[in-house]
Amino acid sequence: MTKINMNSYQQLIEFFAQNQLVFMVLTLWSLFWKGLALWRAGRNNQKYWFIAILVLNTVGILEMIYLFWIGKTKGQAGDS
Repeated sequence: MTKINMNSYQQLIEFFAQNQLVFMVLTLWSLFWKGLALWRAGRNNQKYWFIAILVLNTVGILEMIYLFWIGKTKGQAGDS
């Protein structure tokens, strides 16, 4: 098992303490995409995607992949 480099951890904490606006913007960005993706996964009854989006924190990347390529709602182009 690897040890966490405490110096790196301390630097990360200091970065967010000094750049609270960056942290707030990342948080809001992530919450927006996560909420939208969770809503769509729930409406489409895709429980595995719902759980993955709920548990994994990817700063919106997984959520956007789901929304734009995988979780198209019924009735949109590409549905059969």
